[in-house]
Amino acid sequence: MTDNAWNVWARLGEARVLPVVELDSCEVAPPLAKALLAGGLPVAEITFRSEAAADSIKTVREQIPEMLVGAGTVLNIEQVEAAYRAGSQFVVTPGFNPAVVRACVELDLPILPGINNPTGVEQAMGFGLEAVKFFPAEASGGVSFLRALSGPYPSIQFLPTGGIGPDNLGNYLSLPNVLACGGTWIVSPALIRASRFDEIARLADEAVAQVARNN
Repeated sequence: MTDNAWNVWARLGEARVLPVVELDSCEVAPPLAKALLAGGLPVAEITFRSEAAADSIKTVREQIPEMLVGAGTVLNIEQVEAAYRAGSQFVVTPGFNPAVVRACVELDLPILPGINNPTGVEQAMGFGLEAVKFFPAEASGGVSFLRALSGPYPSIQFLPTGGIGPDNLGNYLSLPNVLACGGTWIVSPALIRASRFDEIARLADEAVAQVARNN
């Protein structure tokens, strides 16, 4: 693990919750980031599910430098390069694409590739990675599956994402091999469209309180 990756994962590990965000306009990015900060979460994954992703990442990096901002749903090398140019501090992918992983490694851009089986873990280890995304978490065996993976892979940390919310967040956070949990429940598209930044801040604060109870 490079020093850059170690620093990024340490900051994510302090937050323990990674809000997964889809934005239709980069103009929404600063008030959203400020709402997350107000709730105690200085981190966000902005997904490449919209054309506004790169500009949104760049805007947050420029205007709210205290936020840790990553690019999510990265599917190809072109998106890796766009995320890197925008100033993304890490990359998250839904699956394991060796070309994407290799591109990130070459750029010293920390990456959490998506896996949901032992083969994926070992592919990641082959690239020198020590942290991966576990997706879709609930559909792939959830807490019991992650607990089973801790035996053969004690050095690997996981970011479970998919089907996680307030009702089961604590179950995941209780596992020693969980770096943090990703999810959209704090920043649902409906709340963003309605500019309910007060509600986003409240949900972030609730998540932070739940993290505190499980530390």
